[in-house]
Amino acid sequence: MNDTSQQACVIIHRGEPHRGKQALQYFEGVSSETAGSKGLCMHLVTIPPEGRAKPHLHRSHESAVYVLSGEAGMWYGDGLHEHAWMKAGDFVYIPANLPHLPYNPSSTVPCVGLIARTDPDEQESVTLLEIADPGIGQR
Repeated sequence: MNDTSQQACVIIHRGEPHRGKQALQYFEGVSSETAGSKGLCMHLVTIPPEGRAKPHLHRSHESAVYVLSGEAGMWYGDGLHEHAWMKAGDFVYIPANLPHLPYNPSSTVPCVGLIARTDPDEQESVTLLEIADPGIGQR
């Protein structure tokens, strides 16, 4: 049986946003830095109207996104040749080490997502990639 006598729940109040390596706006939630997490992080991400991430991957860590509002497109895979659309209410799974580039095609509505990742250090596993941005995907 695990000794829980020194453990405690941690409440993280929403603070000021910060810009991640991917060039998107994040509100820090659970991470090793904020809660002492050992195996996960969870944050809110906002892709502003016509905003785009930089091509990147999360080395050795899986990610999951729940789209809270708006919609986004995402280029992914080797050379960013694959494409997917997601909208509010969709869940997205991104395997570890998979190159991807999410973006917001709307000129007026932000896209907000709740991100969970198996990396407790929110930005540690982010690796920026020198891959050309393929542009807006076709619907």
